[in-house]
Amino acid sequence: MVQNIYYNSYLPFHKHPFGAVVPETTVDFSIYVPQETTEVLLVMRPSDQDQGKESYPMKRIDDNHFTCPYKIKKAPALYFYFFEVTVEHDQGFQTYYYGSRQNLGGEGQLYGSEYDVVPYQLTSYVKNDPAPAWYRKSVFYQIFPDRFNNGNPGQKINAPKKNSFIYGQMSDDPLYIKNNLGEILRWDFYGGNFLGIQQKIPYLLELGINALYLNPIFLAKSNHRYDTSDYLQVEPMLGDEAGFKKLVDALHDAGIYVILDGVFSHVGKDSIYFNESGEYGELVGASKNIHSPYFPWFTFTDYPNEFKTWWGIKDLPEVRKENQDFQEFIYGDEGSVLAKWEEFGVDGWRLDVADELPDSFINGIRKYLAVNPEHVLIGEVWEDASNKISYGKRRNYILNHSLHGVMNYPFREIIIERVTQQEKPSVAAEQLMTLKENYPPDVLLNNLNNLGTHDTERIFSLVGEKEELMALACGLLFTLPGVPCVYYGDEAGLTGGKDPGNRKFFPWGQERTKLTALYEKWIERRKELTVLQTGDFLPIFTQDLFGVCRYDEENFALYLVNCTEGSRQLDVAEFDFSGKSPFESQQLMELLKDVEIDGQADFFISGPFAKL
Repeated sequence: MVQNIYYNSYLPFHKHPFGAVVPETTVDFSIYVPQETTEVLLVMRPSDQDQGKESYPMKRIDDNHFTCPYKIKKAPALYFYFFEVTVEHDQGFQTYYYGSRQNLGGEGQLYGSEYDVVPYQLTSYVKNDPAPAWYRKSVFYQIFPDRFNNGNPGQKINAPKKNSFIYGQMSDDPLYIKNNLGEILRWDFYGGNFLGIQQKIPYLLELGINALYLNPIFLAKSNHRYDTSDYLQVEPMLGDEAGFKKLVDALHDAGIYVILDGVFSHVGKDSIYFNESGEYGELVGASKNIHSPYFPWFTFTDYPNEFKTWWGIKDLPEVRKENQDFQEFIYGDEGSVLAKWEEFGVDGWRLDVADELPDSFINGIRKYLAVNPEHVLIGEVWEDASNKISYGKRRNYILNHSLHGVMNYPFREIIIERVTQQEKPSVAAEQLMTLKENYPPDVLLNNLNNLGTHDTERIFSLVGEKEELMALACGLLFTLPGVPCVYYGDEAGLTGGKDPGNRKFFPWGQERTKLTALYEKWIERRKELTVLQTGDFLPIFTQDLFGVCRYDEENFALYLVNCTEGSRQLDVAEFDFSGKSPFESQQLMELLKDVEIDGQADFFISGPFAKL
């Protein structure tokens, strides 16, 4: 097979402009081929075409290069492309196919069959969609309300729930009581509340936090409250509406924004909408009355006992989001869920399982919130959100001016795999560059980045409770593009596996102060350096070192990590920018030539380009 066919989607010679583009942009492609090449085709398949392809002859510009312009269509969409290269051999003509390597951008690979080729992705998005200025400047703190702080005298519990239990000490580990089917029999509570959050505003300010993301606060049976009982009532264990209003006002007075968790894919089986237990009356709710206004919200297969649930969890009946009455209830102009809680002054929403909400549903929420341009809308998506397929349909929520951004779980995986040396530095760089190439530029800066959430293992546990590795993970979180979000207690050294271990009570008075100081340093650094908030980025690496360069027209910031146990001297000969450098690489190499990074340590430098 011919080996000297070459294309690199990161390099402007081969593809210009770089990355995602708006409709009707002309993208120029160029590929290097052997002199014996007789024909090269650019093969393009828009994602809205289930079948078929478009082939465009590429023009020879010299013995080894073919080029071709392609104009993006008017509607935002994904395009998938590869190259078909016909080469003349002594024994005749042979056709080769050049496509992506493992769904990554950058350098590709040859394929012998068109049926095997993995295409490159080209993203077209409707228009630039910057988030509110306050959001880009923020460092978020995610609070699981039951587990942060109880502000009552003597830690008295507000409105204890029937058939539940309260922990004897805040230091007790979370534990579920389940039956032989794995169903939770009694929910456990620590008693965190609104007043407790309000009392800790000075702590948040000292840490440097200027935005909160609160897990659900609405009436529910569980401690996590993703099983909503009533969207229009606040959970009494947290406090009342007056207490919530006081909290929001106090946060705003302190310069702290707050976004709420919108859980609109499912409700609790004992909610007022479904009411399996009959708690709300024998004729209230879909499971008790086929004439209930909520009946059309659900899908029954054998009424009333068999119904569609979220991921097969019996406690969570799935809602039909395409139902117009439900849509009006969630984001209608008057009397809706959003209308009520917007009156309290919240600054935005995080949508739970956004990939399970129809695009039209998300668009409706965004349209409602857009009345106030200072609102932000973030979606929970665990994969590359640019090409996500959910329930057999490709999602357009970051292409069509709906979500400002998503929770950036891919970045989390890249950081963890690099810090724990599960992947090589080159692999981390390729993965980051692919996401940069796939995402609209504003979305990349709008994504809510994290090292952990209520759905993942604690980051301190994942790095083996090594403070040195925790420092590297934290540094990458704050230097990569996007808005950093600290999961409550990570800065205090909380440990734990997945739910429920990752939902311990905050260890007040028992914090690991070295880690807290680490977070304070990075939060201050990120808030001071505009280039870390809005600058472009480039991953850089050597065989052992990995780093991130952030830059704009005037300033730069460079962060390098050494995850190995031995010290490493920068070898300028092997330094790789994984793309085009924002400034002359020779100048940067001069700056770095004497840098040596100790084992499991880092290096950070920033300043104006004049310093180079």
